[in-house]
Amino acid sequence: MSVMDIYEQLRADILAGAIPLGTPLREVAVAERFGVSRTPVREALRRLQHDRLLEAGVRGLQVRAPGPEEVVQIYEARILLEAEAARQAAGARSVADLAHLEGLLARDQALEDPDDGTRAATNLEFHEAVWRATHNPVHIDLLRRLPVHLVSTPRSTLSTPGRWEAALAEHARLLRAIADRDAEAAATIARDHMRTARDIRVRMLREQASSLRTARTTPPPAR
Repeated sequence: MSVMDIYEQLRADILAGAIPLGTPLREVAVAERFGVSRTPVREALRRLQHDRLLEAGVRGLQVRAPGPEEVVQIYEARILLEAEAARQAAGARSVADLAHLEGLLARDQALEDPDDGTRAATNLEFHEAVWRATHNPVHIDLLRRLPVHLVSTPRSTLSTPGRWEAALAEHARLLRAIADRDAEAAATIARDHMRTARDIRVRMLREQASSLRTARTTPPPAR
């Protein structure tokens, strides 16, 4: 198994929430999991740290948890980059790109009440397929570095009641615009899609902060 194989599998596990925030990743344990020496594991972990998926902890490298301000900043960047990716995809997409996107959308629409990790993973896969349809490696690389901080937060925005179904409908409209080579419509749909996700995330962060404040100020029950 190559360094890239290990890197991609660990990255996918972190994005899907299979490896929770704060989990330490030790070279020996990872090497045993993949049946390889520690050398390729060390390089894979180094790349994940470079991507800011991992950070130094008290017990070595661990899955990184972003702060609230950083999460919002990354959403703002994604709004711009996703809109431009959709615009470019509408002009550069191939028949194979469309077939792949259609297959992913059909798969997601057929899922019955998927858990949050599955929703996050399949959603990211659809978005990455849109990025690849741009055939612009620089833009793809920029976008691949952003979602890692969003999906690895405790809950995805797709866990909000009704958001999964609405997101799928937005994906369907985006796919139609790309298929029709309507660059402006594709950019608008992608921009609005990410703005909605940002607004939901901001609300979730506020609710989380409010809950923490309440927990700190609530006196313990009398005994």
